[in-house]
Amino acid sequence: MTVADSSGIIRQTAAETAAQIAAGDVSAVEVAEAHLARIDAVDEKVHAFLHVDREGALAQARAVDAGRERGEKLGPLAGVPLALKDIFTTEGVPTTAGSKMLQGWVPPYDATVTRRLKEAGVVILGKTNMDEFAMGSSTENSAYGHTGNPWDLTRIPGGSGGGSSAAITAYMAALAIGTDTGGSIRQPASVTGTVGVKPTYGGVSRYGMIAFSSSLDQGGPCARTVLDAALLHEVLAGHDPMDSTSVDAPVPPVVEAARHGSVAGMRVGVVKELRGEGYQPGVMQRFDEAVELLRELGAEVVEVSCPTFDKALAAYYLIAPAEVSSNLARYDGLRYGLRAGDDGTHSAEEVTSLTRAAGFGPEVKRRIMLGTYALSSGYYDAYYGSAQKVRTLITRDFERAYEQVDVLVSPTTPTTAFPIGERVDDPMAMYLADLCTIPSNLAGNAAMSLPCGLAPEDGLPVGLQIIAPAMADDRLYKVGAAVEAAFTDRWGHPLLEEAPAL
Repeated sequence: MTVADSSGIIRQTAAETAAQIAAGDVSAVEVAEAHLARIDAVDEKVHAFLHVDREGALAQARAVDAGRERGEKLGPLAGVPLALKDIFTTEGVPTTAGSKMLQGWVPPYDATVTRRLKEAGVVILGKTNMDEFAMGSSTENSAYGHTGNPWDLTRIPGGSGGGSSAAITAYMAALAIGTDTGGSIRQPASVTGTVGVKPTYGGVSRYGMIAFSSSLDQGGPCARTVLDAALLHEVLAGHDPMDSTSVDAPVPPVVEAARHGSVAGMRVGVVKELRGEGYQPGVMQRFDEAVELLRELGAEVVEVSCPTFDKALAAYYLIAPAEVSSNLARYDGLRYGLRAGDDGTHSAEEVTSLTRAAGFGPEVKRRIMLGTYALSSGYYDAYYGSAQKVRTLITRDFERAYEQVDVLVSPTTPTTAFPIGERVDDPMAMYLADLCTIPSNLAGNAAMSLPCGLAPEDGLPVGLQIIAPAMADDRLYKVGAAVEAAFTDRWGHPLLEEAPAL
């Protein structure tokens, strides 16, 4: 394969690549080798991957090619290379959740997401960098170093799934998997010019996904186009008896919706509380243009007020840390993972303390302490209990909004990608990156971010967020596909046409 051929393969959509593999125009091994070569060429600069499973990826690709040669019908993503966030357990492959606490841990089993990818013939290239235990908005909290944004390597690629978004932006993988607790799929998608989807809570199994905040965490697809995201969503979704929170209902027809995008006759609500002071002018300019585009495509656009959204950030940063305090208690230095101070001179309690001091980073420690305080006697009702009441009010605001409109829209993030290091010492500024995305996690409904152009002041990507009711994930794809097609016809796709050079 020539360099030119390799470049063509890595820049195709996942749907195009799968079709060529199924037709025998290219082998899955050739596709995998092209992406592995790209990783070798650019990941030293980007640092999207924590582990590249070269032999495993090539073995999966060979199995796809063998199936095609036997005349088997291949799945719609068979042979397509994917980058997997390092929070999903993967049998025989290191899984760290970006933390020293799990450094060197090799799981003996696959997460349900991992298993479904393998069963679909998707080729898993390796595990991507992330904020430690998914706590962060910039991928600077990884114990293994930060990831750069391929648009500008001095800027963040979003978080916590910055490794996954950077991998597809830099053409190191055609697809990726992320997790979204407060925006960690959508916010990286926004700042890298890609598509990221948070499915309805319970729509994708959490079995084998290392827990951060169990009532908020949700795995989902990352891609360069809406159709690619839909194809991956369909592979991941569906009931799983191994996950007690998994929704036992048919998967919404997301692929059909992505193939027949339209907003004609739909009512689209612009959320009044998710715009205004604190938003970058270029972000608002591109968002307003996207809203006008929706009107031109036949949607009725109305302003919708959701008053309790202003309290979402505060509620989230009580609920999520409280669940962190509970979930991360399992890392005690005794059962598995890192163990420090076990030299015969320390008690079990001291070993646990020393292990947590050495294994957890500053942001994880901060959230554990916040959560433990919020759950402590005398403060539970005042803080955690009050936050849960606000969560209920936010859900009711969504319900009232959906009585008026089919979907809601907003900017995905208030700003474009900020410089690496700019907010490291200012947790509140960092938390504000998720201002627009958090309400959807608190309510458990579905949301998507897709590109809507570049901010004129810095030339960096801006994301449009679409929010749909629970189990109406197909509406995201119907609207997203229509916007993507119209946008591409007029201005070209910001990533496929103007991708940054590495």
